[in-house]
Amino acid sequence: MSTVQISASDVNKLRQQTGAGMMDCKKALTETNGDFEAAIDYLRKKGAKVAASRQDRESNEGVVIARTSEDGKRGVIIELNCETDFVAKNAEFVAFGNEIANAAVQGNPKSLEELNALEIDVENARVKIGDATVDKTGKIGEKIGVSKYEVLEGEKVVAYIHGNFRLAVLVALNKNANGVDEAGKDVAMQIAAMSPVAVDKDGVDSTTIERELAIAKDQIRAEGKPEEMVEKIAAGKLNKFYKDSTLLNQEFVKDSSKNVSQFLDTVEKGLTVTAFKRVALGA
Repeated sequence: MSTVQISASDVNKLRQQTGAGMMDCKKALTETNGDFEAAIDYLRKKGAKVAASRQDRESNEGVVIARTSEDGKRGVIIELNCETDFVAKNAEFVAFGNEIANAAVQGNPKSLEELNALEIDVENARVKIGDATVDKTGKIGEKIGVSKYEVLEGEKVVAYIHGNFRLAVLVALNKNANGVDEAGKDVAMQIAAMSPVAVDKDGVDSTTIERELAIAKDQIRAEGKPEEMVEKIAAGKLNKFYKDSTLLNQEFVKDSSKNVSQFLDTVEKGLTVTAFKRVALGA
């Protein structure tokens, strides 16, 4: 039995992340000693309703901005955080985020530390981004800072910002041809909406595969299926996971008769996604 005190706020947080019932969430947290990831697995194994994506959980406020270089071969995403929605929607704060993103594209830093060391124009002076965020904190009265920085390179990189700067996507394609910009945006919107775990099944890490198989086997055994059928059925469930959760195999949201891979092939023969980045505010 758990010795960890499970608070009502913990239960509510898990409920918001998963969509499961209040009592189910409380039991899951109790059984897993308050471990949220283990509690999510517990709920799934018990067959409780769990949201398909847990990426956009409640978090600090701010903006997420994506930009690409002029030649379209490199893109960046930055997440600039503040404490309240009021500040996040302020035009001056958004403009500050855009300045940082533009500096990232031009300066091509390799890390968040290098990004904070870049200089931008502030009141007719060149100031390091790290220092500029401290100055903003003093002026606005809220903690301001860049929490995430992602870079993506490819033959063609397309950027997409969704939901009033609350989520941004970069998608890299292997070709640059007519229609690729529009197709890239469509795929970026797919990534924003469906939150794939990888480009294709070869990109899914072994830990995720083992986790999905373990959950599937527990579900199958709970249904009373014979043990000799467990491996076969679990393999089928894993294939369904690949179809639902890897980008190129997902059903294309704009045309359900095709998957994403087939859609791209209609735009340009052999066109495909080589990589993507998806950053949701606070995730």
